Amino acid sequence: MSSHAPARSPQELNDAIGGGIGESPLRPDGAIKVRGEFAYASDLWAEDMLWGATLRSPHPYARIKSIDVGPALKTAGVHAVLTAADVPGENRYGLKYADQPVLAEDVVRYKGEAVALLAADHPETARRALERIEVEYEVLEPVADAERAAHDDSLPKLHPGGNVVRHQTIVRGDPDAEAEIVVSGVYTVGMQDQAFLGPESGLAIPAEDGGVDLYLATQDLHSDLRQTAKALGLPPEKVRMTMSGVGGAFGGREDLSIQVHVCMLAMHVGKPVKMVYNREESFYGHVHRHPAKMYYEHGATRDGKLVYVKARQYFDGGAYASKTPVVVGNASTLGAGPYRVPNVHIESWGLYTNNPPCGAMRGLGAVQPTFAYESQMDKLAAALNMDPVQLRVRNAIEQGDSIPTGQVLDYPAPVAELLERVRAVPLPPERSGPVDIRELPGGASNTSHGEGVVRGIGYGVTIKNICYAEGADDFSTARVRLQVIGGEPAAMVHTAAAEVGQGLVTVQQQIARTELGVERVTIHPNDTSVGPAGSSSASRQTYVTGGAVKTACEAVREALFQRVAERYDENPARLSLQGGKVVSADTGVLADLVEVLGDDVIEETREFHHRQTYEMDELGRSDRVQVQHAFSAHRAVVDVDTELGLVKVVQLACAQDVGRAINPEAIAGQIQGGSAQGLGLAVMEEIKVSDGQIRNPSFTDYLIPTILDMPPMEIDVIERGDPNAPYGVRGVGEPPTISTTPAVVAAIRAATGRELTHTPVAPEHII
Repeated sequence: MSSHAPARSPQELNDAIGGGIGESPLRPDGAIKVRGEFAYASDLWAEDMLWGATLRSPHPYARIKSIDVGPALKTAGVHAVLTAADVPGENRYGLKYADQPVLAEDVVRYKGEAVALLAADHPETARRALERIEVEYEVLEPVADAERAAHDDSLPKLHPGGNVVRHQTIVRGDPDAEAEIVVSGVYTVGMQDQAFLGPESGLAIPAEDGGVDLYLATQDLHSDLRQTAKALGLPPEKVRMTMSGVGGAFGGREDLSIQVHVCMLAMHVGKPVKMVYNREESFYGHVHRHPAKMYYEHGATRDGKLVYVKARQYFDGGAYASKTPVVVGNASTLGAGPYRVPNVHIESWGLYTNNPPCGAMRGLGAVQPTFAYESQMDKLAAALNMDPVQLRVRNAIEQGDSIPTGQVLDYPAPVAELLERVRAVPLPPERSGPVDIRELPGGASNTSHGEGVVRGIGYGVTIKNICYAEGADDFSTARVRLQVIGGEPAAMVHTAAAEVGQGLVTVQQQIARTELGVERVTIHPNDTSVGPAGSSSASRQTYVTGGAVKTACEAVREALFQRVAERYDENPARLSLQGGKVVSADTGVLADLVEVLGDDVIEETREFHHRQTYEMDELGRSDRVQVQHAFSAHRAVVDVDTELGLVKVVQLACAQDVGRAINPEAIAGQIQGGSAQGLGLAVMEEIKVSDGQIRNPSFTDYLIPTILDMPPMEIDVIERGDPNAPYGVRGVGEPPTISTTPAVVAAIRAATGRELTHTPVAPEHII
C-alpha cells in the first residue's frame, strides 16, 4: 500500500472549490448577456441562406375555397411557395392531441392560422410576396363564447369530437353538503401573454443524408423533434435539433411555431432558411394563457371552518388543444386551494373556440382558480367578520392532509407558516409630509398630489403541482464526462434540458461540482444527440434534470472509486471526492484526480424518473395524481387613486417554501420575476379579443410591468425539504406568479370597497 499524506478536513479540501449546492455562483452566460454579446436564435446566420415567411389567415373562422400561389412565385427573389399539399408527412401536430394542421387545408379556425409559406432572398421580399398569394375564403360565424361552447350543441363543431377538449369532475365527501355561512361569486381572468422579448426564430440547414439540422429557441427539444419528424415524413434520427439562445419562454415555446415550416422550406429549396417572427406575428404565432370564467360557492361554519367548495370552471382553449387538457387537470385538482375542505364538487371544462389558441403559461392551470378561491376567502372572511389571514390559517392544509383527489401530502406543507411569515414583514411607512408624485398612482404624469389616494393591504396564497402528473412518465437524461483537460480535472454535463433564462445551466454546474468535487464544469450545447429531458415547464427541471445530473455524477464517481479501490486496496464505500482529491475515510488523501484519471475518460449516462403518478377515476380520485406541490404566499400593499382608478403597488412581500435552496440568488430572481408577471395580470396585462380578433397585438397596446411598476420586494425563503426529491428540492418558478395576482387585487378591494371579480383590474372597474 502506498504512503498517504496527512488527512485534511473537508473544509480545507473544498476551500478552492466554489459554486456548489447552496451557493450562488455567477451565471456562465450572465456577463455576455449584460454586455449584449449573447447570441440568441434571432442572431443565427448561414452562408447563402434564404428567409422564410408565413401567410396567415385574416379570419377567425372561414372555409378555404382556393389558393393561387402563382403571382408570389413570379416575384423576383422568391425561391418557393408551399401550401398544405406540400407537407411531406402528416399534416397534423400537437402537444397532447395531434389536432392542428401544419398548414391549413380546407378551413381556418383562428385569425393568424398558417396557410402558406415562402422562401425569398431577403426578408422584405418575402413579406411583400406574401401579399401576392391569393386566397379565396368563405367567411363563417366564429364560435367565441367558451361557456356556450361547453353546452350548446347548436354551435358548429370545430373538431370531429365536438367543442369539449376535456371535462373533469372532482367529487369529495357530500356534494350536497350545507353550511351556516355561504358566499358565492363569478370570476373572470383575461387572456395573458407570456410577453417574452426574443421572437420565435430558427435556422434550418438541409443535410446530405436527406435530413435537416435545425437550430432554434424552444422549451423542449425532443417534443419538437417528435412532432417535426412526423410532419416532415422523416425518421427522428434525420432531424437533428440544437438549442440556440432563448429570449424568454414562460410556456409560450412549448408548442411548435417555426419548426416544421422552416424545415419544409430548407428541404424544398436545398439551402439554409431562417425564419424570425415580428412582434405582431409573434402575438398570433404562439399560445397564450387561457381566459377563464369560474363560478364558486364556499360554505363554512360560523367559527370559520370550511365545509364545502363548489365550482364550475370554463377555460377557453381557442382553436386547438395545446395544453388545455393539462390546464383542466390542474385547475380541477387544485381548485379548492391549499385548504382542508371535507366536501368538494368541482367541474372543469376546456373548450375549443375560434379565439387564439391558448396553452402553457407560468402557473399552468393554477393561476385562474387561485384568483377565484382567494377572492372567495376574502369574501368569506368579511361575511364572518374575521381577519382574512386568520381564516386562511385556520383552514390551511398541513403534511398528512389530503387534497380533494384523496392524495395525501407526505411532505411538508407549511401554508400557515408562510401566511404568518408574510404578515410579519414590516409594512412600508405611511405617507407623510411633502409627497413625491413619482411615488403616487399616475406617477410623473402629475395626476395627483395625494388627494383621493387610499392605501389597501391584501393577501394571497396558492398550491401548485410540480412536474408532470396524471400518470405521465416524467424523466430526464444526463450524460456526465470526467477527464483531465489542461492539467486539471474537468467535468462536462450534457442534457437536452432547455435553458430559458431560469438558471438551469448554473444549477447543473453546481450539482456536478458538489458530486464530483471539481471546480471546472462545462455544459455541453443542448441538442437531441442525448436522451430527452422533457420541457422546461411545470417548475420541473431542477427536480428531474437535476436528479439526472446527480445520478449520472454518482455513476461516474462509482466507476472512479472502483478504479481507485483496486489501485490502493481501499474500500470504495469509504471513498469521497473533495477539492479535486480522492479521500479515504480511513487513511486520508489517496491521490489527485489528475493522477487517477491520467488520459482516461469516465463517462456515464443516466435517466432520472420521479415517483409514479396515477390517472384519476370518473370522480377525480387518485392516490397520487401529482408528484409534488409547492406553496407561496404574498402580501400586497397598494395605493389607489379612487377618483381616476389608477393603482400603484407600493410593496410586495413573498414567503415561499423552496424545499432546498440550490442557488439562493437565483431563487430570489425567480420570485421577483414571477411576482412581476402576477402583478401584470392583476393590473394591466390582457390580450383583448373581440369576435376572434386580437385588438392589441403589440407592446404598445399590450402593457407589461416595467422597472417603474415593480415595488420593493421583501422575500422570505424557507427550506422544508421534500424527502422524495433530489436534495429535497421543491419547484420554485411558478408559485410566486400565482399568489401575487389575488394579493394585489385583494389590496385594491381593501382600498376601494369594490368587489372586483375580473383580473386585470382596469380603472373603469374602480371608478
